[in-house]
Amino acid sequence: MAKEKIRCGWCVGKPLYEKYHDEEWGTPVRDDQTQFEFLVLESAQAGLSWWTILQRRENYRKAFANFDYKKVAKFPQSKVEELMLDASIIRNRMKIEATVNNAQRFLEVQKEFGSFSNYIWSFVGGKPIINNHLSLSTVPATTAESDALAKDMKKRGFKFLGSTTLYAHMQATGLVNDHIVDCHRYKACK
Repeated sequence: MAKEKIRCGWCVGKPLYEKYHDEEWGTPVRDDQTQFEFLVLESAQAGLSWWTILQRRENYRKAFANFDYKKVAKFPQSKVEELMLDASIIRNRMKIEATVNNAQRFLEVQKEFGSFSNYIWSFVGGKPIINNHLSLSTVPATTAESDALAKDMKKRGFKFLGSTTLYAHMQATGLVNDHIVDCHRYKACK
């Protein structure tokens, strides 16, 4: 009989969640398009559950030009109105408009730092912060690093990306390894 993999408790019991956890969450991301994808999804999540967004991920991919930030940055107001009618995504005008705005800010950061990845990874010294959580109860919602990132991104004009949202982004894109120590992905993301 095959031994069941130990996973972080938040993902157990839902195959889509487990697949996301096992294949993506916590894996260091240095690709700008993937970074943008997670910024879009994390900002859409604000006030909602990750499960709500994860189930709509492919719909977001279609709605936001396969997360092509150059295309999203040029979305006209008519595209925002079209997306407001798209029941397959969260139809929140402020979040949709923030996504277009954030794509524009993303391009500005790329120009200044060479890549968005260079920028965001500078907040953790260029390498993942490896935590040693024994249970989910010790995983924080924010850190000094996510606070500094949120403050800087707000100053740069990004929207819907506060410290809690950005800490979730840092976890998802591997800037922080918050897999619990006995999770099968902990060492892989180290």
